[in-house]
Amino acid sequence: MHTLEQAELHKLLDGCKKGNRHSQDKLYSQYYSYSMSICLRYSKDRNEAIEILNDGFFKVLTNLDKYTRGLSFKAWLRKVMINTAIDYYRRNEKHWQTVDISFAKDEGQSVDLIDAISEKEIIALIQLLPASYRIVFNLFVIEGYKHEEIAEKLNISVGTSKSNLSIARSKLKRTLATWRKENYKDHG
Repeated sequence: MHTLEQAELHKLLDGCKKGNRHSQDKLYSQYYSYSMSICLRYSKDRNEAIEILNDGFFKVLTNLDKYTRGLSFKAWLRKVMINTAIDYYRRNEKHWQTVDISFAKDEGQSVDLIDAISEKEIIALIQLLPASYRIVFNLFVIEGYKHEEIAEKLNISVGTSKSNLSIARSKLKRTLATWRKENYKDHG
């Protein structure tokens, strides 16, 4: 679906603010794919991503007065979805606390396979990461947050953020190496 023009978007947002169900449905369908692509990176699977996405859209619809007209709606929406994913992580982190030192050392191998695999496969690989590593990886690598910002958002130390990123990268390298072996075993 094409991106909404500013005037059309503002009319749609005004309808949403008034509680117009048709406007809310149209906003949801217009930005579903974009929002889902964000939520998938922060979730372990599609069902979890849908839960985050729906929570995020609820926040969007109930906080439209916080969106500043003239600024990018997609950027604001992205921030809401990321913060919703962080909230989801915080609510569930007691179930995800794990210590995994088997990946703490960097393997020293640079696996550059990003061009060989699709975005969907990359997301699937990221989803394999334990939640604490996945969220730090996404915030640092994809969203561009600094470790200090991540530590503050997740209520962890800067050292933990750095460690989780290192472990996430190591796990992804190992997973990519395995993927490469499985997909290119006939190519040498």
